[in-house]
Amino acid sequence: MMKKSTKFMLSMVATAIALSSSAAYAEEQEDGINIGGAVRVNYGYKDYSEASKDKGGDLTFDMAAIKFDGKKGDWGLAAEYRFTSSTDYIKYGYGIYNIDPEWQLQFGITKVPFGNREFISNSWWFGLPYYLGFEDDHDVGVKAIYESNGWHTDFAFFKNAEYGPTENKRYSTDLYTGTINGTEYNNEETNQFNVRQTYTAEYEGGSTTMGGSVQYGQIYNSKTGNNGDRYAVALHLDSSYQGWNLQLQAMQYEYNAADAEDSNKIGVSVVSWQYEIASKGQAYSANIAKTFTTDWGSVKCYNDFGLMTPDVDDDDYDNSMQNVTGCAISAGPTYTMVDFVMGKNMTFSTANNDHVGLPEMGDDWDKRVNINFGYYF
Repeated sequence: MMKKSTKFMLSMVATAIALSSSAAYAEEQEDGINIGGAVRVNYGYKDYSEASKDKGGDLTFDMAAIKFDGKKGDWGLAAEYRFTSSTDYIKYGYGIYNIDPEWQLQFGITKVPFGNREFISNSWWFGLPYYLGFEDDHDVGVKAIYESNGWHTDFAFFKNAEYGPTENKRYSTDLYTGTINGTEYNNEETNQFNVRQTYTAEYEGGSTTMGGSVQYGQIYNSKTGNNGDRYAVALHLDSSYQGWNLQLQAMQYEYNAADAEDSNKIGVSVVSWQYEIASKGQAYSANIAKTFTTDWGSVKCYNDFGLMTPDVDDDDYDNSMQNVTGCAISAGPTYTMVDFVMGKNMTFSTANNDHVGLPEMGDDWDKRVNINFGYYF
C-alpha cells in the first residue's frame, strides 16, 4: 500500500506554473505555438515509516512534462502531458475559440470551474478538496468563460472524466469502478454541469476575488444500469495585499450512488492509487501566505489547513485534517517547494492512506517532510 502511495506523491504537480483560462490572456498572446515543460525530482521523509527513517528519506525522479500553448487568430490550444517513473497521462488538452474580447469557449479536457479560481492551496501537496475531487479537476466537455470589469463567469458541461472509471493512472481525482478494501464500486461520472461566479475588486496594493460555485451531475452504475446523482456547492475568497495572500473556502458535497453496497462511502482514484471517501460531507480550507521578493527571484512562505467533516449515517466516521507549512523558492527557471506535512485520518499524508473521512485508525498526527525541485523551460 505504501509503495502505491509513494508513486502517487511522486506524480503530484507543483502549483508554480498555471495556465490562465481567461479570454484576456488569449487576447494578449501573439500568433504561434509555444512549447515548454518541466523536469522534477522529489525528496520525501516520513516519520511514520521505519524504512524511511532508517534510510533518511528517499530521493527519486518525480516527473517530466511537455506543454503546448498557442493561438492563431481567434483559435488556440493548450495541452500538457506528463511522464512519471511508473506511468504517463494527460493533465489537460483543449481547443480555444475567442468569440470576442469578453467571451471564450474551451472544448476538450479542460479544468472544472469549481472553487477558488486557481487553487485552494499554496503547497505541492494541494488542499484537502483535491482528494475529494474538487480542486484542479479536469474532465471532458465544453466551457464558456465571460470576463469583464472584474466579473468572471464560467458555464460548463462535462460528459465524463478524462479517463475511464476503472483507470487509476490519472491526474485528477474521479469516481472509480473496482474493489477497494472488499467493497465493490461500479460508478461512472457523467452529465455534469458547473456554474461559477466571481468578482474581483482591485485596490492599491492588491485585490480580492470572491464568489460561489455550483456543481451537479449523474453517477451511472455500470453493473445495474441505474443512475444516481451528485452535487457540490462552495463559497470562496482569495485576497492579496502587499505580498500577503489569504484563501478561504467552505464547501458541501454529496455522492448519491445508485444501488450502492454501502451508501456511506464511495470509491475514487487518482494517479496510481484508489481509496474511499465519505459519500457526504463538508470541507473547509484556510490558507495564508507571504511572498518576499529578492534580487534573484522570490520566496513564498505559507500555511495551508484543511478540514473535512463527514455527514453520513454512520457515527463512527471521523473528521480528516491536513496542515502543510512550507516555502516555495523561485530562482530563474527553477522552482523548489519545501513542505512539512501533518495529516490526521487523511489519505497520503498518514500511515493509513486508504480513505478520507472514514472511521479513524489512530488519534495521532502523522508527519512527513517533502522537498520538490523542478526545472521549467
